[in-house]
Amino acid sequence: MTHPTTAPLAFITGASSGIGQALALRFHQAGYRLALVARRVDAIEAWALEQQMDAQQCQIYGADVAVVDSIVAAGHDCIASQGVPDVVIANAGISVGVDLGERRDLDVLAETLAINDVGLAATFHPFIAAMQARGSGRLVGIASVAAIRGLPGHGAYCASKAGVVQLCESLRGELRGTGVKVVTLCPGYIDTPLTQGNRYGMPFLMQPDAFADRAFDAIVAGSSYRVIPWQMGVVAKLMRLIPNALFDRAVQGRGRKKRRER
Repeated sequence: MTHPTTAPLAFITGASSGIGQALALRFHQAGYRLALVARRVDAIEAWALEQQMDAQQCQIYGADVAVVDSIVAAGHDCIASQGVPDVVIANAGISVGVDLGERRDLDVLAETLAINDVGLAATFHPFIAAMQARGSGRLVGIASVAAIRGLPGHGAYCASKAGVVQLCESLRGELRGTGVKVVTLCPGYIDTPLTQGNRYGMPFLMQPDAFADRAFDAIVAGSSYRVIPWQMGVVAKLMRLIPNALFDRAVQGRGRKKRRER
């Protein structure tokens, strides 16, 4: 086990549950120190206590990724307290169904883009120059197979995750040759609170710990783009190849994600 003060550091947003928490545990098991970020600080504190982590192994930062200055400040606090991370995972996100014929759902769209896209960029921001100066690092964006094609009732989520893919791809080109790798991960269906309310079939459903194992390998390898599980990667490619008329017919009548209640 690497000594805590010299161990590599992983900065992870949305770490209070689901994928974020599973990734935090996987990096902890690999000997990383943790910088965990979420609005629900009490939930992370309780989890870290259950894992018997001390302050050298894990520090917690309360921040709201929907507020740029909040998440940027958390990044700067991390650098000041723990140093420049080796891995930054922009995982925090929301998924809510929308009907764009309803005025109030435009506000849901704006919130989704603010968290899933602007929040991702703001998460990366404090670390880019420092990682470039050091000549190493991993910036990891959690996208989704929902980025591949737009699904009825999922316009906000699909658009935001397509944005994650393009933001990461743009940043990858900008950082080429600096030693800083940008990794885009596209999960399929993972059994988390985000998916447990879905009202439709979820093929190749994975448990969060299984996803975290494969994601860890992709991040360490510096893969530019990875769909997890691989079966969903095949499905995603087929979805992209299907002509629009056939695709539209295939998704007609498909169950929609639940909209936010008033």
